[in-house]
Amino acid sequence: MNAVEQLAIVKEKIAAAEREAKRPTGSATLVAVSKTFDADAIRPVIEAGQRVFGENRVQEAQGKWPALKAEFPDIELHLIGPLQSNKAKEAVALFDAIETVDREKIAAELAKEIARQGRMPKLYVQVNTGSEPQKAGIEPREAVAFVRRCRETHGLAIEGLMCIPPLDENPGPHFALLAKLAKEAGVDKLSMGMSGDYELAVAFGATSVRVGSAIFGAR
Repeated sequence: MNAVEQLAIVKEKIAAAEREAKRPTGSATLVAVSKTFDADAIRPVIEAGQRVFGENRVQEAQGKWPALKAEFPDIELHLIGPLQSNKAKEAVALFDAIETVDREKIAAELAKEIARQGRMPKLYVQVNTGSEPQKAGIEPREAVAFVRRCRETHGLAIEGLMCIPPLDENPGPHFALLAKLAKEAGVDKLSMGMSGDYELAVAFGATSVRVGSAIFGAR
């Protein structure tokens, strides 16, 4: 099956998961993860109506998205990979949402660039729910205080939390933990769930799911 057919299947499954969870249709947004795929592979998915996309790297996104966004101005582009502080300027200029705010230095750089550029991407704090040393994200026990500092110290409008559960664990408890932290931090948005577990994430309250290989195929 091609990406457009796969997209339709993913959307149907999200809608079914919403119904199952007694949630309103459309309450979970699909972020189509297009990392490693070029503009020619992405365009049919845009033409099929998909408007929200996720990329892992600032540099890779810069190579393909400015032209696509000029062609399709209603695209919403999310940064879902780790952000280096020296790329904050480019990230604020290109992305409509940055889901990987996870440390003080990044918060400070983003605040500086948002003020300088007058662009206000949506911001999410990434939480390392599995406390994995190799993975980005703030520790769960520090997440609520970090959201508060982002707001009070840096003046950032944090609207959600994001997580990537450990590969070898049941994601359910991680989704539940993120939902609990979001409530404590006073944020509404939950970015959680990927190709293997997005339906479960919808059941746990995800407001957006990040699905790549189930749409575009293996990288």
